Amino acid sequence: MEAKHVLLAACARMLGYPDEGFHDMQTDLLDTVQAGIDDPILREHFKASVFPVCSIPLKELREIYVWTFDWKEKTGLYLTAHELGDSRERGAALILLQHIIRDAGFSLADGELSDYMPMLYELLAIRPDHVHVRALELRLAAASKRIRDNLPEDCPYGGLFRILMTDVFEEPTEEEIRKLESKRETADLDELPYPILFGMDGSARSDTGLPVYKMCN
Repeated sequence: MEAKHVLLAACARMLGYPDEGFHDMQTDLLDTVQAGIDDPILREHFKASVFPVCSIPLKELREIYVWTFDWKEKTGLYLTAHELGDSRERGAALILLQHIIRDAGFSLADGELSDYMPMLYELLAIRPDHVHVRALELRLAAASKRIRDNLPEDCPYGGLFRILMTDVFEEPTEEEIRKLESKRETADLDELPYPILFGMDGSARSDTGLPVYKMCN
C-alpha cells in the first residue's frame, strides 16, 4: 500500500466518532503508520497531526467532535452536503454512492449514510484501483479543503485535514472548487424531474434509468 493510502486509512479511523475503544485503537494505528510508511519525516508529520486528538480525554473529545462536525455546515463530514447543500438532488447522489460502495465490495455500517467521508476515505485507501472509487478522489479533496479552511485554528482535528491536503490529496484548483460550489443549494420545494443521476464529476442530469451494479454476496 502506498504511503498516501496508509495515511488516508489512518485519517479515516481518527475522524470516526470516538467510541469507547478510541484511545486503545490509537496505539495500533501509530504502529501501522510506523510500519507502512518509509519516510521518517512523513511518519513524524502524522504523529504530530494526531497528537492533539490523542491527548484529549474521551468525554471532552466527544463533545468537541459533535460541536465540530455535527453542528457546523461548513465542517460537516458528509460529502454531498458540501456539494449540494439541502438540494433535493442529494437523495439521488446518496443512492449512487451506495451502489458504488457495494460495487467495490463493501457494505455500509448500520445507520450510516453513504457519503460519510471517513468511510469514503477508507474505501479510497483500500480500493484506489476501482474506477468509480478513484473518481471520488477529486470530490473528497474539494470537500476536505473546505473543511480545513473552515476549522478554527485551535481545533484538535485541524492537523488531520492539513495532512490530508498536503500529503494525500492534490489541492483542487479554483475552477474545480467553483464547479462544485455552484451546485450547492438551500432547501428547494419546487418539483424536480426524476430520476436524477448524480455524476461522479459533480454534475446532475436526468436519465431514464440507473446504471447496473453488482450486489455484495
